[in-house]
Amino acid sequence: MPAYGDIRKWQSGPLDTAVGDLNRCCDELLGLSDELAATGTPQGWTGQSADQARGKREELNNRMERLVAGVAAVRRGMGEAADAVEALGHAVKETEDIAQRHHFVIRDDGSVVDNAPDTAHDPAHIDEYFRERQRIQTELADRVEQAVRRGTDIDNDLAAILSRADKGEVDDQGATSLQAAASAGAKQGGLSTLEPPKDGTPWDNAGWWDSLSDAERKQIIAQNPDWIGNLDGVPGAARDEANRNRLDDERAKLEARKRELEADLDDNWFGGTFTNADAELEHVNAKLDSLNKIEETLDKGGRQLLLLNMSNERAEAAIANGNIDTADHVAVFTPGLTSTVNGSMGGYDDAMYNLKHRTEEELQRYGDGGSVATVTWIGYQAPQMGAHGLLFDDNTVLDDHAAQEGAKKLAPFLNGIDASRANDPHMTALGHSYGSTTTGIALQQNTGVDNAVFYGSPGLGATDIDKINVPTGNAFYVEARKDAVGDFGYFGIDPSHMDGMNHVSAKETTLPDGRHLTESTGHSAYMVDKSTSQYNMSVVVGGMQERVVRDDGKGFGDVLSWPIPGTY
Repeated sequence: MPAYGDIRKWQSGPLDTAVGDLNRCCDELLGLSDELAATGTPQGWTGQSADQARGKREELNNRMERLVAGVAAVRRGMGEAADAVEALGHAVKETEDIAQRHHFVIRDDGSVVDNAPDTAHDPAHIDEYFRERQRIQTELADRVEQAVRRGTDIDNDLAAILSRADKGEVDDQGATSLQAAASAGAKQGGLSTLEPPKDGTPWDNAGWWDSLSDAERKQIIAQNPDWIGNLDGVPGAARDEANRNRLDDERAKLEARKRELEADLDDNWFGGTFTNADAELEHVNAKLDSLNKIEETLDKGGRQLLLLNMSNERAEAAIANGNIDTADHVAVFTPGLTSTVNGSMGGYDDAMYNLKHRTEEELQRYGDGGSVATVTWIGYQAPQMGAHGLLFDDNTVLDDHAAQEGAKKLAPFLNGIDASRANDPHMTALGHSYGSTTTGIALQQNTGVDNAVFYGSPGLGATDIDKINVPTGNAFYVEARKDAVGDFGYFGIDPSHMDGMNHVSAKETTLPDGRHLTESTGHSAYMVDKSTSQYNMSVVVGGMQERVVRDDGKGFGDVLSWPIPGTY
């Protein structure tokens, strides 16, 4: 197995040169085809000598066909290895760039050493500093692991092709011409397609994807879209294309299952009384409706389908407004109780579209003018209402089980956005209601999130703000009037009572530049367009948290720096 130090020295140039030599060799061999045909037994020559000559010619012909097949296999193998080594070189360079940018050193044995100067951190935020150092070191180690895995795969594949050719084991598959032999050999010279790492981290997945050639990526998207559609660490554009490729297949499987269940129920005197067929049929119909809602949302344009999962009781999906691969600012919204793809995605997507638009407006007014992407993440089985859902469902809203399970998927999704990019975006996690509990638990892991906004929260799964792993001062809470859920404190404590939490307003407000913002009341109006709560989310998402509006009237930033009054 090659070491990382060996792989970082690999060059595709010698392989390209070898491919050129093999091309010339193969062309010369194919050029002998006419001469070989001309060596047939002269007309009229019969007898024992003629039979021996004919046998020798057939033997020579067979040897030439095996030789051409072997050369063709090696030529293809060398060509694909050259492409693979070049792609792997890009992945290694990206890993080395990340290491250099953050003052890490990667040794030839693949170990990652923190080489930051002792003065690189602020003593007041020492825990945050080392938490981020650990996250980067883990990313580098995972990327190195995947580079070695990919290098080993290339090395083994090419060695196997060369060995078969050297031993004359490349089959000409019964070819009757040198051209046919070349085609048969080429089919046996391809490198294998390396599958994603099993149970890989987002950085494992990113390292694997970065090591693939463009041709391999296109092949995976077309032929194995299920490999990457939900794979955290793969760029959003690739996940989107793969998941769109999966839509028809998912629909076909659901429709086939629907027909089976309907036939079973039609043929059963007791209907679904003694089976679960009627309940399953209801779930299948809801999933088909979810696919309809997903396609309707995608048809609006400017969307990315980042998650598509039909394997659980209810459909799961995540849809981005904007491009998460290029946006300067990315926000991921997790909703709560009663959220479903078929019932909620359309409305939440509209709200995220408005938030994206308002954030970009604020960035034009006061920020860096950057771009924004917002994501609606319904990637877990959110609790549902009804007597059964409240009392007998494992995912009841009265328990944090669904939040814990959701956090296990949300945390790598958040990390995956950073891992898929050369430069991390400014990232904000948004959580509403039970979704704030899910988000709060996810952020107790090391996600790389820069800001968090919780609203209408029954608790964050923690009693101490220090458990929420965002930079100090970058956690915000909004609680509207008449929102009883915000006072529950059921999962931990009421976020309003957390020391260090920023409390921002949902009340009616007039900004210093004259813009009027409406009040949000109750539990479900926080994202209403042109409301104070939406405005507060927009400035946090845009990295301008100094401009939030607080209930005490503070937080407008430097009022003297605001422009003359304008319109919203």
